[in-house]
Amino acid sequence: MTLVYIGSSAFALAVLDAARLEPALVITRPPAPRGRGRRVEPTPLAAGARERGLQVREPERLEEVAGEIAALAPELLVLCAYGALVREPLLRDHEILNVHPSLLPRWRGAAPIERAIMAGDERSGISLMRLVAALDAGPVCAVASLAIGPREDHGGLSARLAALGGELLAAALGGPRDYVRQDEAGVTYAEKITAADRVLDPGRPAVELERTVRALHPHIGARLPNGLGVLRARVSDVAAPAGELVARDGRLCFGASPGALELDWVAPAGGRPMDAAAYLRGHGL
Repeated sequence: MTLVYIGSSAFALAVLDAARLEPALVITRPPAPRGRGRRVEPTPLAAGARERGLQVREPERLEEVAGEIAALAPELLVLCAYGALVREPLLRDHEILNVHPSLLPRWRGAAPIERAIMAGDERSGISLMRLVAALDAGPVCAVASLAIGPREDHGGLSARLAALGGELLAAALGGPRDYVRQDEAGVTYAEKITAADRVLDPGRPAVELERTVRALHPHIGARLPNGLGVLRARVSDVAAPAGELVARDGRLCFGASPGALELDWVAPAGGRPMDAAAYLRGHGL
């Protein structure tokens, strides 16, 4: 089966591996500044695909390689975590199967894994959807779900979802793919994570702040209003005024409304990660 695989992120690479695909062409975003040093680097998918000996293209716009795609006469285009809109003539000329990490129609959009954890969802999953012009609104041909662990973070959940997505995709490639329209009554949107989403607001309940820490670890990271990064945290029984850091018996806690958040692992601005005890020894309160 002649396939073209389109994506950008480490999640897209993990799905490619889990499905054991050997696409005729991999298309991804161009190299861009990444990480703290802002070095220009290829996408994780580009780097991984080249290591596997696959042919890679990195156009500014997907439409630039429409002719090259057509020349391959692919039976299917698979898209996963590409990070840019797909337009005509590709939507019209090809069946494009999107691997989306949510139980559509819940969490259409850019950050479905993060938003599911933040919202306290008990389950997440993978939906295989035919791409249409509207955001993640196409009909679905396959769905699989899994439970979100009570202490599971983005890193763990995304890895499990990628494995599940690869299995579901591999099964769907054999066809037939019978598409069913989404129920518009159940639509929610997973908006892109912003700088404001990263700040742990003491005006919110501690249970919500704990979910935010898990949702943003390890790829983005949450932080306190004073800039202290929070890598691991749990809801605490320690009494702490909202917005204040307090130390109790070697425990570092941040007051919320209501409750408090116990900070297990933190990262001072520009510093290395450390546990709460090490932070208190070096910084105090």
